[in-house]
Amino acid sequence: MKQSLPPLGWLRAFEAAARHLSFTGAAQDLNMTQSAVSQQIKSLEGYLGRPLFHRRPRALELTESGITYLPVVRDAFRTLERGTRAITGDDSNVVQVQCNITFAIHWLAPRLKLFRQAHPDVQLNLMTEIWEPRELAAGADVEVRFSLRPSDTVRAEHLLSDHYYPVCAPNYDVSLADLQSHPLFDCSNLLCNWSAWLEDQGLNWENPPVTYATTYSVTLAVAAAGGGLAIAHDAIAGRLLRQGVLKAPFEHRAEMPEAYYLIISPQAEQMPGAVAFANWLRSMVGKPGRRAEIRV
Repeated sequence: MKQSLPPLGWLRAFEAAARHLSFTGAAQDLNMTQSAVSQQIKSLEGYLGRPLFHRRPRALELTESGITYLPVVRDAFRTLERGTRAITGDDSNVVQVQCNITFAIHWLAPRLKLFRQAHPDVQLNLMTEIWEPRELAAGADVEVRFSLRPSDTVRAEHLLSDHYYPVCAPNYDVSLADLQSHPLFDCSNLLCNWSAWLEDQGLNWENPPVTYATTYSVTLAVAAAGGGLAIAHDAIAGRLLRQGVLKAPFEHRAEMPEAYYLIISPQAEQMPGAVAFANWLRSMVGKPGRRAEIRV
């Protein structure tokens, strides 16, 4: 006879794999081997009697059962977290913040001292991902998500719209006339890409050869080292441009289809620390719905 619930470790492995859509990413989160995560997922699927993932050549994809089960598992973990907080004491000023790694490095980290000065009693714990999850990140109180449009299952507030353009090293010599002869770099799976910028610029250059990375942090580092040109936008490159680490060799800037969104978990709406951090984010980017001049 089956137990009433599967083992907690199996559920943790499932949630992490669904968040990353990768057994490898889940293994890194859980400090396990990839094979161990895979085996726990297989055990959970065997217990449930149905597959939770389609195993694609390059990534995982949730099955209908996986899509249905994931919010149930995440809600259960959030309930456990809230209960643990109630038992261990008031931590309403400890805020779990989720954002992608490039935003964390290039936008949030340089400004944290300003938040600390304004709210010395609030402790932030930062969680970074390469790709944001479809649902609210497990355990997150506040999330900043870079997305075309967040899932309808989460309540998201538009935080910041931006413009994108090529960047390169300050001493890198390039012109529109010889752009095709230069190495191009970009972050994968985004609409604000080289092809879209070239078309918006009015250049007839279909399918430019581009080297892709899974995060802007890599492509910006390549550009700063003089390895070629990368697509960037103000939120992640503005500070590097002002510091002279990068330059924007062309005047043209295109409006991004993607934007940054603010998501606050239901339980965090009553947490003073989470509310303070969300209000600080709003103040730093200006009024939502407008392209903001980001203050440093």
